[in-house]
Amino acid sequence: MARDPRFDILFEPVRIGPVTARNRFYQVPHCNGMGYRDPTALAAMRGIKAEGGWAVVCTEQVEIHHTSEITPFIELRLWDDRDIPALRRMTDAVHAHDALAGIELCYNGMNGSNLYTREVPMGPAHLPVATFTYDPVQARAMSKRDIAALRRWHRAAAVRAKRAEFDIVYVYAGHALGGLHHFLSRRYNDRTDEYGGSLENRVRLLREVIEDTREAVGDRSAVAVRVTVDELLGDEGLSKAEMEDAFGLLGELPDLWDLVLGSWEDDSRTSRFSDEAFQEPFVTGFKRLTSKPVVGVGRFTSPDTMVRQVRAGILDLIGCARPSIADPFLPKKVEEGRVEDIRECIGCNICVSGDFTMSPIRCTQNPSMGEEWRRGWHPERIRRKTSEANVLVVGGGPAGLEAAMMLGRRGYEVALAEGGEALGGRVTREAKLPGLAAWARVRDYRTWQIAQMAGVETYLASPLSADDVLGFGYGHVVFATGSTWRRDGVGRLHTKPVPFDPALPVFTPDDLMAGARPPGRDVLVFDDDHYYMASVLAELLAAEGFRVRYLTMASRAADWTYHTMEQHRIQAQLLERGITVSTGRGLRAAADGAPEAFCKFTGRAEALACDALVLVTARLPDDGVYRAVLARESEWAAAGLARVDAIGDAWAPGTIAAAVYAGRRYAEEFDLPEHDGDTVPFRREITELAPEVPPVTPAARNAPVTQS
Repeated sequence: MARDPRFDILFEPVRIGPVTARNRFYQVPHCNGMGYRDPTALAAMRGIKAEGGWAVVCTEQVEIHHTSEITPFIELRLWDDRDIPALRRMTDAVHAHDALAGIELCYNGMNGSNLYTREVPMGPAHLPVATFTYDPVQARAMSKRDIAALRRWHRAAAVRAKRAEFDIVYVYAGHALGGLHHFLSRRYNDRTDEYGGSLENRVRLLREVIEDTREAVGDRSAVAVRVTVDELLGDEGLSKAEMEDAFGLLGELPDLWDLVLGSWEDDSRTSRFSDEAFQEPFVTGFKRLTSKPVVGVGRFTSPDTMVRQVRAGILDLIGCARPSIADPFLPKKVEEGRVEDIRECIGCNICVSGDFTMSPIRCTQNPSMGEEWRRGWHPERIRRKTSEANVLVVGGGPAGLEAAMMLGRRGYEVALAEGGEALGGRVTREAKLPGLAAWARVRDYRTWQIAQMAGVETYLASPLSADDVLGFGYGHVVFATGSTWRRDGVGRLHTKPVPFDPALPVFTPDDLMAGARPPGRDVLVFDDDHYYMASVLAELLAAEGFRVRYLTMASRAADWTYHTMEQHRIQAQLLERGITVSTGRGLRAAADGAPEAFCKFTGRAEALACDALVLVTARLPDDGVYRAVLARESEWAAAGLARVDAIGDAWAPGTIAAAVYAGRRYAEEFDLPEHDGDTVPFRREITELAPEVPPVTPAARNAPVTQS
């Protein structure tokens, strides 16, 4: 299909210093949980994005020196020349598709505790480190000698980046994550010398590092500056007005400005708390303060929104992290007139959790993310079928939809049988909850793709029994029938049913999502799941006029959402909506069966009077028909049935991302020999052992040799 002329402006080249981006699609730096541990997997992931049409593909933050590292988080490193080959692997992958490769050099300063190197962190002032993990570490105030050393280290890293053939070299002063930001911000900088006090003094180090970097690499590589335009801290931190003044001092120095908002969790809010392009009021106006191109982000998924950013003079380049993860081929799809095929980001931030849990990046929408090299998966391609087999997919939730879609792409004949009146399973139900509407994109993308496939037949309102499955006549059956929330209290806290008073109404998330509501007014929500569900249901009930108390054993509400950078917003929203939040408390039944809260530290208990109890604990697979078919294996041959599987929540309840991944894996491995379970089913990078030599300490170098 031809490209819509409305989007032509997105494919204009943009000059960035000595290099040119072939279009306006710019993958800004983003973390991924792979870093120095999985450089080949990381390179393959970035290369796929270049193949997908992104004109610029950047690294995550790259540590430049051993005095500033952020263990336990796993990023890239450029400490010395030995790190160049790993980075060169990425630039080669990006350049293979005629894209520019960018590297975000970062001296973390007070954002790193140096747990690996045990070096003392440095920053503009004597302050505790500003880490996510509240490490008991303080940074020392940098001397003039330290500042000179930092400039030297950054310059050396820039030279190494040029040797690794990066086209764009970043100076990072954003997200409160780097030392240059700390010098800029009044929150951290209380110096009285020429590097503190006035704005002109606080930008001095940034100016010097920009100039150093241009001198070092400017003949070949563009110099970009990533900077926070507003810390959202009022008078305590950087404001938009002050950063506009800073542009008056620095605006023409770099070749590119990359604008971010606040901290990382401010800039990358989930769709539960922000809409597309919510940063627009904060970044508007900076482009008129510089002649250099400007890039910014906004979880952009709509080409129309992208065009408006350019035409309105807000941005020159459309920066994307999460949308490029959900669909690495987004630019190509716009270019080829296939906008309806874009796999839109749902803003769940499961991708961010990879960095926070130090595990390879994953995506709810794109199950190939992080698996490009490990398993050889591609977001847009899959190998053709190897037989004339047919497959019955039972269940049209996220796992079943993904399996049916990808089997259909392979060319297999597929029948998708859904017991309900609509496709989507848990996604359809959960997308109706407060703040989760964007999650429906998981269903919508797949149902649209399946609708275009002649080889995939969909049957709604078709609950199947074991007899139905055996009589269907298909050679392969996969159950993706989902799961059901438990109402007996079994979960992490209690591994056996809890004997609550039978007269007390007990509700599960399934009940509430189906429209049932508690009697009375006072509702107790017990969160033993620790992800998003309990908090969303508490908000739902509060909005409908119930008086809600939220109880959890964790120290925070919705504790695991710390990894998706929304926990603080969730807890604030619960409190603002009048919900009583009780943390560090478990729930049990007293002797009379009444619910009783107890302190997990002291064991002290208190009776909780309520009209109804909502239990968000654990789920059970809806695998009854699957087990019934397995039990009749002796009848398979006569029925023409070769194999029966279960995937997603029907196999083991998990996240929506895990369900989609399970569907993709089933389709990928459908016609392969069954894995033996003894070998690792994916590729992994093995660290080369250093030569075994005795350690040499400074004291030992000049010590006399003694003999026994």
